[in-house]
Amino acid sequence: MTEKVVVAAFDFDGTLTWRDTFMPFLARGLGWPRFLLALLQCSPWLAGYALRLVPNDVAKQKLMLVALKGKSTAEMDDWTTRWLECDFPGQLRPQAMAQLAEHQRAGHCCVMVSASPDIYLPRVAAQLGLDGLICTEMEVNSGRLTGLMRTPNCYGEQKVLRLTTWMRDRFGADAAVTLHAYGDTAGDKPMLRLAQHAWYRGKPWKQSSD
Repeated sequence: MTEKVVVAAFDFDGTLTWRDTFMPFLARGLGWPRFLLALLQCSPWLAGYALRLVPNDVAKQKLMLVALKGKSTAEMDDWTTRWLECDFPGQLRPQAMAQLAEHQRAGHCCVMVSASPDIYLPRVAAQLGLDGLICTEMEVNSGRLTGLMRTPNCYGEQKVLRLTTWMRDRFGADAAVTLHAYGDTAGDKPMLRLAQHAWYRGKPWKQSSD
């Protein structure tokens, strides 16, 4: 018999939270002087991204190289602890958290699908009681970050590719999956199009509203 499952896929930054979390995470870890220096070093790429001249993944990769190359995984864990204690409280959207809680009470499989990196999101996902995490994964060599992404930036169509692969691996190719998806930017819309039930910026979304 074909298994019937319900999956709720949530973007993180701006969907479960009020705003982006990666920049505050870097600022907390590096400290403001080094964080501002990193932004200055990356300013041509960041400005190009703001002007839509540089792709999202190119600008992000440059920032990661400057800010994270050579940092140890132990250091990332320390950064995460400080960020969770100092910056994360108050960041969660009440409506989104209520929707997540409703899915969890119903026994649905809840997964975070985020372009942010795996240097801090696993602890967030565990804290929220999520069943799975799909995100941008960083390359680690001998316990230290190379600054390079091990997987493509989990944004746009990559969210669809990673999520469909994750669901197939978890439930099997023959599973009848009903997908609920939640997002807040253009990079989430491919995932929303995949879903039978989609929410965009806290409101029901249909492809015709794109």
